[in-house]
Amino acid sequence: MAVNKVMQSFSEAIADIGDANTLIVGGFGLCGIPEKSIMALRDRGTKDLTVVSNNCGVDNWGLGLLLAGKQIKKMVSSYVGENKIFETQYLSGELEVELVPQGTLAERIRAGGAGIPAFFTQSGVGTPIAEGKEQRVFDGRTYIMERGIKGDFALVKAWKADTMGNLVFRKTSRNFNPLAAMAGKITIAEVEEIVQLGELDPDEIHTPGIYVKRVLLGSNYEKRIERKTVRAVIG
Repeated sequence: MAVNKVMQSFSEAIADIGDANTLIVGGFGLCGIPEKSIMALRDRGTKDLTVVSNNCGVDNWGLGLLLAGKQIKKMVSSYVGENKIFETQYLSGELEVELVPQGTLAERIRAGGAGIPAFFTQSGVGTPIAEGKEQRVFDGRTYIMERGIKGDFALVKAWKADTMGNLVFRKTSRNFNPLAAMAGKITIAEVEEIVQLGELDPDEIHTPGIYVKRVLLGSNYEKRIERKTVRAVIG
């Protein structure tokens, strides 16, 4: 008998995310972020979170909503330049920040999901990123050791899912989401469409349902753009 992983409310889906948990959150900028799950966490007031994500949204959207409520204790990110609240909390000592090169962050999340405890990379050698980390020489080149990352929960946003949690991502919103989905002990996926088991072509599935514990149908996604730049039409 097939298992149905579809839940009816975001508040129920995130209810067991506890204070001080580690979350791995998909998205890149504001593209492909699990915005409904983030809002549910904001409303619940969960605090002291460690959040692993490429960036931390903007002041009024995405993970920036959790920052505004001082619900995040530590961010593990590769980019933090679009959020004034982030800057204020970091400089005041309220927010701990671990900056990670973007490729290294992606690989640390992938490694965590694949059960790989650590790996060696040249990224960061000779910079503050390397401080306190094991170094080894391979074939005449120095590498530093980076640890894989696993989360208590992962929050991801996909385009489609079936009732078993098989996920399909759309275009650039795929970004960090498949990696995040693999690395959470409990992965919660919000989607724009849910179909019955068997309706998805196996060849179009990006994340197998074995990684996904809960699926929710969202609606009215805003899909904001961080910075919209236009130019005047000439002629």
